[in-house]
Amino acid sequence: MTDILQRIKDIDWQSVTESMHQNGYAAVPNVLSDDECNTLASGYAQTELYRKTVVMARHRFGLGEYKYFNYPLPELIQNLRTHIYPHLAPIANTWFKALNIPTSFPVEHKFFLQQCHSNAQQKATVLILKYGEGGFNTLHQDLYGDLYFPIQVVLMLSEPDHDFTGGEFVLTQQIPRAQSKAIVLKPKKGDILIFTTNFKPEKGTKGYYRVNMKHGVSEVKTGKRYALGIIFHDAEK
Repeated sequence: MTDILQRIKDIDWQSVTESMHQNGYAAVPNVLSDDECNTLASGYAQTELYRKTVVMARHRFGLGEYKYFNYPLPELIQNLRTHIYPHLAPIANTWFKALNIPTSFPVEHKFFLQQCHSNAQQKATVLILKYGEGGFNTLHQDLYGDLYFPIQVVLMLSEPDHDFTGGEFVLTQQIPRAQSKAIVLKPKKGDILIFTTNFKPEKGTKGYYRVNMKHGVSEVKTGKRYALGIIFHDAEK
């Protein structure tokens, strides 16, 4: 696992930070290898890895399916979650300070999880998503409780225009007293997207204000699309 730790370390985190402040998202190419993506996607059938399966249509979330991992997480996922978080915590703290929100996130992920567990949020939130032809995910935010980390990560496990067509990642920005802005992204297999879970601060003439954001997935036209979602807070249920 030293290889994945080095790849995380080698990410241009200054560039990520600048993109997060400006746009509310950042794309990082080639974080996972093809073999790592294939191993994660093929693990979808291993029922013992998961605590819960959600069929989206039953809840009007879209059309597709996702599964929440159980603790302990697979080593690769645990390393991604643990070692990406410290690079994002300073961004989150800057955002909350700018918006005068009296919350500060610890530098190490284990201490943030301790806060979650003290708040009765003890369930793993890392999930793997599977979409077939016609699948999509409605616009949403992944909060899971009163205590949440405002940034999350998606890792693409399938190759666009090869394993599937359509299925773009969609972000929307809702600026106060203005129409929503849609952002459409097309990450390749092994890429990660880092994006806001809920909102980002925007500088106005009278200080900072919130720009609320949601995310989803457009309709998959052909094939199968797998992705891994890493949410840094735990859930109540």
